[in-house]
Amino acid sequence: MNFLANEELEQSGIVANCRMNRERNLCGSNGYSRELRFNPLDFLKEKAESKGHASWLDLCCGTGKALVEAGSQISEESLPIEIVGVDLVGMFLSGKATPTCLKLIQASLSTWDPDEQFDLITCVHGLHYVGDKLGLITRAASWLTVGGRFVANLDLKNIKLDDDLSAERIIAKELRRQGFEYDFRRHLILSDTRRTVDFPFKYLGANDQAGPNYTGQPAVNSHYQVEDAGKTW
Repeated sequence: MNFLANEELEQSGIVANCRMNRERNLCGSNGYSRELRFNPLDFLKEKAESKGHASWLDLCCGTGKALVEAGSQISEESLPIEIVGVDLVGMFLSGKATPTCLKLIQASLSTWDPDEQFDLITCVHGLHYVGDKLGLITRAASWLTVGGRFVANLDLKNIKLDDDLSAERIIAKELRRQGFEYDFRRHLILSDTRRTVDFPFKYLGANDQAGPNYTGQPAVNSHYQVEDAGKTW
């Protein structure tokens, strides 16, 4: 199989999917709170109260609609909270003034790195379209503050290993070994603090013809090779 490199993958119409996260709200039936099983703004308020300030990084933020809603509340209440949203496409919400506490960045997450750490990092349905999913998870975990939270939607069926290994079982076990929690029913990965991660897998490339995953939308398969030939799970 021929795999797509990051530059090719980012030109794919599958990756530019406008259905999953473009117009998602902060709360409600189409909101972050429902997808993540908690309200990000409530979490940030608690952090700000205990620390004096808080920060949120949202990866694959779409138009940033949910972030604008959160930022507006933050500005209205004069809360010491900052938000950064990053998206490949950069089709950010227009017609509304961006709150001063919010920064929206158009960038490729295969190369982008922040210059600060965050109390909350989220990726709502964005990993479905990322090539090196495990690579981004590794990097995001290192961007957390101590006691910070990383949470993202992740379908293990979209991660493939060489030699027809049972990828779902192996990846789930490896995630737990590295300190993550994974909820199979809700397809959520979570880290409850900053951590250094070293997965024993080499990224080979991506396939944008994977078809729909559990969301019903076409997704991207990420292919890896086991680097430690003697490792067993």
